[in-house]
Amino acid sequence: MIPATMALLLAGGALIGFLLAVLGAGGSILLLPLLVSGAALPTKAAVPLSLLVVTLLALGNLGPYIRRRQIAIKPALVLGLPALAGSWIGGSLVKADLIPEAMQLGIFAAAALFASWLLSRPSALGQAASPRRPGGSPLALAGQGILVGLLTGIAGVGGGFALVPALVLLAGLPMQLASGTSLLLISTNSLVALAALGYWPAAQLPLLLPLVAGGLVGAVVGQRLAPHLPELQLRQGFAALLIGSALLTGYEAWQHHQRLPSPPRPTANRQPLFPARWSPGTPVSPLLLCAAAPHRPFRQLDPPPPARP
Repeated sequence: MIPATMALLLAGGALIGFLLAVLGAGGSILLLPLLVSGAALPTKAAVPLSLLVVTLLALGNLGPYIRRRQIAIKPALVLGLPALAGSWIGGSLVKADLIPEAMQLGIFAAAALFASWLLSRPSALGQAASPRRPGGSPLALAGQGILVGLLTGIAGVGGGFALVPALVLLAGLPMQLASGTSLLLISTNSLVALAALGYWPAAQLPLLLPLVAGGLVGAVVGQRLAPHLPELQLRQGFAALLIGSALLTGYEAWQHHQRLPSPPRPTANRQPLFPARWSPGTPVSPLLLCAAAPHRPFRQLDPPPPARP
């Protein structure tokens, strides 16, 4: 492995682990562009590797939230069960090659921009420091779970950047409780999507070591700082991170679209009158000989002489 690539993966893994510890989300937002743009992996190889790394880091960050009892079981079930079904469907669509690579990246970029808009709304920012409030409709939460699951299976992301806004805005959870619940859902959704893909990234497993090592360091730092960081600034920083990741991934999707081969132009299927190599023994149709003969005008014949008596 190139030292520059290893250093990039270490730094990226540390930032991803820190974000997962502090926000309960954000790891896969950086991980997929990091693998595609930084490590130059194709999307087909980056998606299962991203799911594997996010699963390990999410499980590693889940312990402190369990000890602080910052996991909401009921919203996790209402949002998580439909998300599992969506993850399996999305992974099966990718496995069947029904979704091209450029569309995978484009879907990821659009979803990141939408989640950023949800978090940066004035009404959402104003409610960041408020106590827990009544949640929205369970049907809306379940529908969001299906969309998050589809995104997990298609784009190879844990879905935390969509799970946290759903838990905050639809379930009415405070940020810390939503972060812990999101980590639980991220790990389960990623495992289901990885199973649906049916592809184990064996050739890319050496990249797993620097990502996980950096992620563990970032997770330790994030777990110490998470209880002391203001929630409003966390949401604002998370929204800015979503915009930057969406722009980078959208650029990658545009590049993949530009590299698609253009369809060949149809050409008339014309057959030559004679073979390319003709020999005296090769049979040729008389009609073709007449068609290929030079044109000569007809000559008017003189009338026959009169018969002698």
